[in-house]
Order: sequence, then C-alpha cells, then structure tokens
Amino acid sequence: MTTSKFVRIMGTLLLLLGVGQAVFAKDTKHWVYLGQTTVNSKNDRDTIGIGRNEGRFQSIQLRVTGAPVEFQRVVVHFANGGSEEVELRNRIPAGGQTRAIDLRGTDRAISSVEFVFSKANWRANALPRVSLYAR
Repeated sequence: MTTSKFVRIMGTLLLLLGVGQAVFAKDTKHWVYLGQTTVNSKNDRDTIGIGRNEGRFQSIQLRVTGAPVEFQRVVVHFANGGSEEVELRNRIPAGGQTRAIDLRGTDRAISSVEFVFSKANWRANALPRVSLYAR
C-alpha cells in the first residue's frame, strides 16, 4: 500500500470517528444527581427540592431502589414559577429507572420535582428510595 493511499484511508477514518462522536455526544451527556427521598406508605406524594444553583436541564430521570414504586404523575416546578406535569403511570421495580423525561422548552432551571404514586404495602425494612437525576 502506498503512503498516500494509507494517509487517505486514515484521514477518512478520523473524519468518520469525528462525525460519529458529534452525533452521539448528546446521548453520552452525563446524568447529574439532584437529590433523593424515601417513600413511605403514609403519603401518596413526595417532593424533592433542588438548590437554586444546581443549573439548567433538558431532561430528568427517577431511579428507584429498595422496593418498587407505582408512579402516577410527576410535576416539575421551575425556578421562574412555571411547572410542567408529566403523566408517567409506570411501575418501576427496585433497581429500575424511568425513561428520560424531556422537559419542554430550552434548558430549564428546576426548583423541585413532585411525584404522585400509588400506595403499596412495602416491608418495613424495604421502603423505596427515589433518586432524581437530570441532564
């Protein structure tokens, strides 16, 4: 193989790698941990408050550990006073997570996330813990 042919092939490979990386860059953006709460059977709703300096986000995700949670809806409250309600209606098992929930508009500053869930009979030593992530 000649040197010029080798250089062209390597240049093409590098170009394809750069384009591929740009296409998948959004999917590889890391999730940021924003807070958590332990769900108990006394309430059917809970809220995770977010600090004012946490930043702006396009999507949220709820992750569940300890025991399953049957989510009914999620309300995202923004720092500007607005809110967005998401009908979720998912049963998330322990160790599971919701889909990425995209927020309308551009990057949004979140002040809190409220979630409504179905009551369940959990073992006293295995209450669900819900963690909030955003990107």
